Amino acid sequence: MIKKIAYILLSIWPTAILANEPRDWQLGFQKSASKSMDDIVWFHDYMLVPIITAITAFVLFLLLYVCVKYRASKNQVPSTTSHNTLIEVIWTLVPCLILIVMAVPSFKVLYSQDEIPKADVTIKAIGYQWYWGYEYPDENIIFDSYMIDEKDLKENQPRLLAVDNAVYVPVNKVVKVMITANDVLHAWALPSFGVKRDAIPGRINETWFKADRTGTFYGQCSELCGIKHAFMPITVNVVSEEEYNKWLEEAKVKFAKDEIKNNIKVAKKIKDIKLK
Repeated sequence: MIKKIAYILLSIWPTAILANEPRDWQLGFQKSASKSMDDIVWFHDYMLVPIITAITAFVLFLLLYVCVKYRASKNQVPSTTSHNTLIEVIWTLVPCLILIVMAVPSFKVLYSQDEIPKADVTIKAIGYQWYWGYEYPDENIIFDSYMIDEKDLKENQPRLLAVDNAVYVPVNKVVKVMITANDVLHAWALPSFGVKRDAIPGRINETWFKADRTGTFYGQCSELCGIKHAFMPITVNVVSEEEYNKWLEEAKVKFAKDEIKNNIKVAKKIKDIKLK
C-alpha cells in the first residue's frame, strides 16, 4: 500500500523521476533537458498554478458564502439590488492586472524560443504519412525514421516511441530544426526540450534547442494527420561531442545523400553559350 502511494506521488511530480519519456499515471511535465523547457516549467509551476489555485479557492469561497448567507431560510424577502459600480470596476480591473502579470514572463519565454542563436548543428525534419524524414544539410546526410513494430522491440525500447533511425545531436550545442511536411499537416514535438512546431507543406518553420544533458528523448507528431497519426514517434539521442563526431562518420557512409549535378550542368551550358 505504501509503495502504491509513493508511486502515485512520484507520478504527480514527474521531475523527480528523471523521465525522458511519458510514464504511467504521469500528470505533469517530463523532466526538462533545456533552458527553454526550464522556463516553461518555471512559468507553469510558479506563475500559472498559484494564480489558478488562488482564483479557484476564491470563487469556491464566494459560492459557499453566497449559498450560506443568502439561503432562502434566512432571506424570506430577496434583495432587489441589480448592480454595484465598485464591484463591477473591481471585477474588470483585477482580471486585467492578472493578465498583465502573466503576460510579462510569458512574452519572455515566447521571444526566447523564437530568437534562434547561431546554430552549431542544423537539422531538417520532414513529416510524411506516417513517418519522419531527416536531413543534415551541412553534412550531406539524409534518412527516414520509422516506428519499430512492437514485435521487433528490443530491451528498454519503449512501445510506440522507439524508431529504427534516431536523430543524433551533441550535448550543450545549439541545434536548429527546420520543419516542413510533404503531404498533410504534422507537428514536430519534443516535450523535454520544450519544442513544438507545426510541419506545413510548402512552408518551413524553424525552432531550436540546446540540450543540457545526455540521454535518449522521445516525442511524437502532435497534429492529427490521418489514420496512423499515433505511429509517428520522434527519437533524439543527445550524446557527447566525441560520440556525435563518431556517429557523423558512420552516418556519412550509411546515409550519404546523392549529389545533385543540375547546377554543374547549368553552369556548363552557360559556359558553352558564352564561348559561342
